[in-house]
Amino acid sequence: MSAISAWALGMTAKLDKPASPWAAVLAAVLFGVSTPIAKGLLQEVSPQVLAGLFFVGSGVGLASLSHLPRRRVAPKEAALTRKDVPWLSGSVMFGGVLAPALLLTGLQQTPASNTSLLLNLENVFTVMLAWIVFHENIGRRFTMGIGAILMGSVLLSWQGVSLGGTIVGPIVVILACLCWAVDNNLTQKVSAGNPIQIAAIKGLVAGSVNLLLGVWLGNALPNAFFLSTALVVGFFSYGLALVFFVFSLRTLGTARTGAYFSTAPLIGAILALVVWREPVTPIFLAASGAMVAGVLLLMTERHVHLHFHEPLIHNHLHLHDEHHHHRHNPNDPAGEPHSHLHEHVELTHSHPHYPDIHHRHSHDRKAAVD
Repeated sequence: MSAISAWALGMTAKLDKPASPWAAVLAAVLFGVSTPIAKGLLQEVSPQVLAGLFFVGSGVGLASLSHLPRRRVAPKEAALTRKDVPWLSGSVMFGGVLAPALLLTGLQQTPASNTSLLLNLENVFTVMLAWIVFHENIGRRFTMGIGAILMGSVLLSWQGVSLGGTIVGPIVVILACLCWAVDNNLTQKVSAGNPIQIAAIKGLVAGSVNLLLGVWLGNALPNAFFLSTALVVGFFSYGLALVFFVFSLRTLGTARTGAYFSTAPLIGAILALVVWREPVTPIFLAASGAMVAGVLLLMTERHVHLHFHEPLIHNHLHLHDEHHHHRHNPNDPAGEPHSHLHEHVELTHSHPHYPDIHHRHSHDRKAAVD
């Protein structure tokens, strides 16, 4: 486990192109593979308990990982500070407490197939909040890309749609999607901090809430085999996936990370074809084509204009690139990449960039070139 974490930390810090989408794609892969596995586990475990076990496995696994001896290939990340507490608390509350509770409430009054359709709104809400509230730039190519991915996700969940339920159920599920969208945008605010620490805290809180809720509803814990399987899957598909998700938030911003991550249902569906021998339908092929087209549009997006960097003091893992020309104190760590409190002076320049932790500036109508 420590080797995987070390590799992830080292690769992220050494990327020549910080806006590489590899972390978001890897997060989608890790999360996507949990779907067919969860299908098997649900034969013995209730949805509430399984969600709790996944998150507990995530939180406990990452918390244990953070206390293992640090290898040289794993540079030390910046720890969370007091100023991060409001953002992280809001993220945990919306994404780890409110959203799961709302979803479970909505599921009681909404057919599962309809719920799958409604859950696609999380990505729409994430992009809308990132654009309207947090002022991330949304260009034409990105809009077409996220539109294609959303179309693919809707097609994937369209098969087997049934009617029924009440209007209350869908409204509650939509509120859950909105809570997760808020969670994604708030997590971006603390993404300069240690991703393992962030993911561990969210996993422990969300796991405790979901597991207690499941037991309170009268659901029993599974036997040792299914319990341990759920914890291991949770570590990889919920824990490490969230670590890579936070990496991507740091370098791509919320909207683009959410767009790449929304391909997770396609990855799960492909694996389900192999594991459960589910049929390949025309709708599946159409959804796959739409999602692949959307990802290609995102990967070929180009955003460049003259922009201004305001003075900034913060702490995060970094290399000495064009945005990091600063002095060092004797106590600052040697070698690169490293993390320490550093200052960014005023800077005006032009280069391709994304809304990462250094590019949260405003835009005029002529600024974006996609």
